[in-house]
Amino acid sequence: MAAEGRKTTLLQSFNHAFQGLVHAVRRERNMRFHLAVAVVVLIVSIFLNLSKLELAAVLVAITFVLVAELVNSAIETVVDIVTDEFDPRAKIAKDVAAGAVLVAAINALAVAYLVLADRLTHFSLDLLTAIRRSPTHLTIVAFAVVMALVIAIKATRRRGTPLSGGLPSGHTALAFAGWTAVTFIVGATREGLLVSAIAFVMGVLVAQSRMESGIHSLLEVLLGALLGILATTLIFQVWF
Repeated sequence: MAAEGRKTTLLQSFNHAFQGLVHAVRRERNMRFHLAVAVVVLIVSIFLNLSKLELAAVLVAITFVLVAELVNSAIETVVDIVTDEFDPRAKIAKDVAAGAVLVAAINALAVAYLVLADRLTHFSLDLLTAIRRSPTHLTIVAFAVVMALVIAIKATRRRGTPLSGGLPSGHTALAFAGWTAVTFIVGATREGLLVSAIAFVMGVLVAQSRMESGIHSLLEVLLGALLGILATTLIFQVWF
């Protein structure tokens, strides 16, 4: 019973964390802007054939900016709760938090310049046709895009929580995004079809578990699966 209680508490903690993320996307214009820029940068990185180390640097820079913006939003909310009147100390707290976002943004620009500038300078259609497609890179980008779309839709719909209901089902979207990516990667061989079938069954089990537990309806699960399949198919169909 104690172990089960700890498990429930852990799941609730994840749910509260995602609720905070959705709230920030819903209420903070800067957060929506940063999230949109992150998706664009990840998609552009597909064209530029980044190495794993370069992709890691880009992901760290993106994460740094998003985390700084989340902390900034949290500090502003707490300050507004503490006082409704002008207080120099409250202003300092907000300014320092905004400064953290600025530092993160400058760091992201520096990383973008170091990683992307040279490639963009020499970018051409010849490079586009000669580029080596990386299944790992495409899969990471697909998962990131699907997750961003789930968060954006949940923030717009204002129903349910990220891990407990709402449209679409994020778990199902990621599960079927994984199935779609696996299907593209393994190809149409006999072994590939078997691996794809196993991945599909796992995706169905994820969807079924969300419905059985009463967290999502059939419609929410179906739309989640459709979102994961369409977004991942688009990315792989264009660049794989």
